Amino acid sequence: MFERGLAYRREAAVNWCPSDATVLANEQVVDGRCERCGAEVEVRQLEQWFLRITDYADRLLEDLAKIEWPEHVKTMQRNWIGRSEGAEVVFNCAELDVDYPVFTTRPDTLFGTTFFVMAPEHPDVLKLAAGTDREDEVRAYVNRAMTESNDLRGSADRPKTGVSLGRTVTNPVNGEQIPMYVADYVLMEYGTGAIMAVPGHDERDHAFALAHELPIKRVIADAEDGELPYSGDGALVACGSEFDGTPNREAFEQIVASLDREGKGHSSVNYRLRDWLISRQRYWGCPIPIIHCGDCGAVPVPEADLPVVLPELDDYTPKGKSPLASAEDWVAVKCPSCGKDAKRETDTMDTFVDSSWYYLRYCDAGNDTAPWDKDVVDSWMPVSQYIGGVEHAILHLLYARFWTKAVHDMGLISFDEPFAKLFTQGMITRDGSKMSKSKGNVISPRKYVEDYGADTARCYVLFIGPPDQDADWSDEGVEGVHRFLSRLWRLAEELEPGTGGIHQPAGLDGASLTVVRKANWAIEKVTSDMAGRFAFNTAISAVMELINECYRLRAGCEEEALRFAAITAASLVFPFAPHLGSEVVDRLAGVRIWEEPWPDADPEMLESDTFELVCQVNGKVRDRVEAPSDASEAELIALARGAENMRAHLDGKETVKEVVVPGRLVNIVVR
Repeated sequence: MFERGLAYRREAAVNWCPSDATVLANEQVVDGRCERCGAEVEVRQLEQWFLRITDYADRLLEDLAKIEWPEHVKTMQRNWIGRSEGAEVVFNCAELDVDYPVFTTRPDTLFGTTFFVMAPEHPDVLKLAAGTDREDEVRAYVNRAMTESNDLRGSADRPKTGVSLGRTVTNPVNGEQIPMYVADYVLMEYGTGAIMAVPGHDERDHAFALAHELPIKRVIADAEDGELPYSGDGALVACGSEFDGTPNREAFEQIVASLDREGKGHSSVNYRLRDWLISRQRYWGCPIPIIHCGDCGAVPVPEADLPVVLPELDDYTPKGKSPLASAEDWVAVKCPSCGKDAKRETDTMDTFVDSSWYYLRYCDAGNDTAPWDKDVVDSWMPVSQYIGGVEHAILHLLYARFWTKAVHDMGLISFDEPFAKLFTQGMITRDGSKMSKSKGNVISPRKYVEDYGADTARCYVLFIGPPDQDADWSDEGVEGVHRFLSRLWRLAEELEPGTGGIHQPAGLDGASLTVVRKANWAIEKVTSDMAGRFAFNTAISAVMELINECYRLRAGCEEEALRFAAITAASLVFPFAPHLGSEVVDRLAGVRIWEEPWPDADPEMLESDTFELVCQVNGKVRDRVEAPSDASEAELIALARGAENMRAHLDGKETVKEVVVPGRLVNIVVR
């Protein structure tokens, strides 16, 4: 990557964790704090290594269409990359004869620009203030702002502070001289680190203008002439130019074209995404294979000397610089290019670098001459199904996509997306909050295993809800699952032990046929729910339905039908409750369930001339009756009204409406 220009070193304002004494990537700062330890993050200027992920911004966006990932994860990546189409507009500071470009998505509002703002990190801020009566004030403001995180500075609710630079720039569309400010709500990381401020049509600029008593202009008409700031569409007004009266979306293109002709601007695309900062001042990390020479600069470690191995250290606690710097014998080397004295790079890589390509190494882990063999990796990759938390959306998952594309372009692999399908699991919460030791709401599985058994604990975790959604822990839910498993065991105990294997009985009718049909339905349902959908909660629910049917019809059911249903239920629940499942099958069939094939549904048993009609009153189930599959809606309503347990809830009540779901239920709404 270094040789291809994808890895480079430069001084940059970086997020610094004072507790861990190391640099953090933007993605590792949450609400202004270190995601690792929670310490408030500071901003420092340091020489750091970066990977040029921005070179792949468009491909990372476009290729989301090639992969089967949850849409919300794709949206998170799109938003993080943040592609914006707009214009780069040049403002000139005549006093110093310096041009300052800005990126804007709203060139149609240029006539409303009343001041110009630069980020505290902008390299020209102190130069602009030098020699003015604002120099000391600007320097103090910049120093303070540099210690604050971007999250804090960008907060919408935060008062908009800033200091005048004592200079002006020229608005290129009307020649007006507008004052220049430095303000911490402008970030160096977006655009050029400077903005044209349009307080009549931007919330943050409006707040700053009010706080500093700056002019506010309306240059886009609001149909209702409402309060400013107004960010909607309308005709341009009060511009004093040929653009007055032009719809702003048309004026957008016309203004950019005019700027382009005059050499004062052009169409441009900007990205929120920034190059990946990988330098870390930690011992535990992959060494950066670079040697620094006073004459040759940064030189890659020769391939024959790879991999670089970490030296053994007695002390690798954080000290504000890499612990490796203290390993003088390891640091001191000869330059591979000129042979003069040189030093190794002492920063290590962000551990996300390792997780960005581990899956490639896994395919060829025994290879001791190269990271992987191309043919071997191509035969295995890409990953068919990847499972991980949504918290990795803009970290590991984005970095891995970038890394794969980069090594693909080097000819080292034949594919450019690492994970064909992605499934993101939800989180189990307690009382609506993420579990944490500090909140004292962590649930220990030991208690539930001791009280209810491992099968119950495992089944409840899978049954608690759709696996891609968060779910709140409930002790009542645990008890419910325990009752279900206990009912399956009691049913097995009521039946005579058997040693004849697993067989579907033939020649059945009535309740026995219904139970066997239900068992086959459960096989079909559980198999479908588990195959690719990971819907374990509905799979377990289907087994619950089967057990309920067995208990409902057991009085008129032949023992062999119940035996088949119980064995089927135990077989289907075996992946979730292996102890109970294996015991039931052993008791009723005399076989080891783990040696048996997965059950197959009998197609004939899935076809039926009848179905179970669920009968409801005001949404509550009151009865279930057998109904012909070809029954009309009127016939289904009549069957529901005639059901024994329905009549007591309908007599003397006024019917508001009747809802029929063909093949499933009738709901009669009364008052």
